[in-house]
Amino acid sequence: MTNNPSVPASSPPTCQVACVGILVADLFAPPLPRLPAAGELLKVEDFLLTTGGCAANTGMDLSRLGIRTAVIGKVGQDSFGDFVVQDLARHGLDTRGIRRSAQGTSRTVILPVVGEDRRYIHAVGANGDFTTADLDRQQVLAAQVLYVGGYMLLPQLEAGALAGLFAAARQAGVKTVLDVAGVTQPAWEELAQLLPHVDVFLPNHDEACILTGETDPMRQAAALLDLGVGVAGITLGGEGAYVCTSSKAIRAGKFVVDVVDPSGGGDAF
Repeated sequence: MTNNPSVPASSPPTCQVACVGILVADLFAPPLPRLPAAGELLKVEDFLLTTGGCAANTGMDLSRLGIRTAVIGKVGQDSFGDFVVQDLARHGLDTRGIRRSAQGTSRTVILPVVGEDRRYIHAVGANGDFTTADLDRQQVLAAQVLYVGGYMLLPQLEAGALAGLFAAARQAGVKTVLDVAGVTQPAWEELAQLLPHVDVFLPNHDEACILTGETDPMRQAAALLDLGVGVAGITLGGEGAYVCTSSKAIRAGKFVVDVVDPSGGGDAF
């Protein structure tokens, strides 16, 4: 990566990537043999409390790769918020862009059952307050890449305002990446505002199906490219990924690895 020419050489080192989006305190139960019956106490060895959410997961992955990264989002004025900020800082991330909300920190309880897909119980919390007004634009525009993750789980992050931020970022020479989460309905109007300002758009296959009405990854990507995005990347879970530009299409298989827990794996793409 090269330095953003808009930042004077005398400036202190800035973050290469600004990761904006949902921040969550995740409480994981260990793999359960089954769900407990009504009124039953099911004993386990321990629980794991960790930081999650698209912005946090992506930021921690980048930090592990030695990339200077800032995480920007919102947490509550509570012990969970303290934990999230301290945990991200411990992983070497710039947390100055994290704001505090009167709402509690977003939390998710993850219940994995052996042989079944995971179950989630989620409280939106402080993520529901986050808007573009919470962003330090100078910090964002000094980065080389602006990543926004968890869009559509941030109810106050309005499409027009986000499109304006993306447009300003691209004008400043910042690459823009958009990821979505929690897609439950078509959002064609919002995408039409956003995607012309997005270099890389990363929905999964299920999300792309809801957003475009298409079930085939090739047709999904084509529909997204028609809206103006530079690169459409459709993740396909255990089947790999399909990545498409106006001039090239790539179908990639999966990496064979020993899986501990797939939670947050999509954010690493």
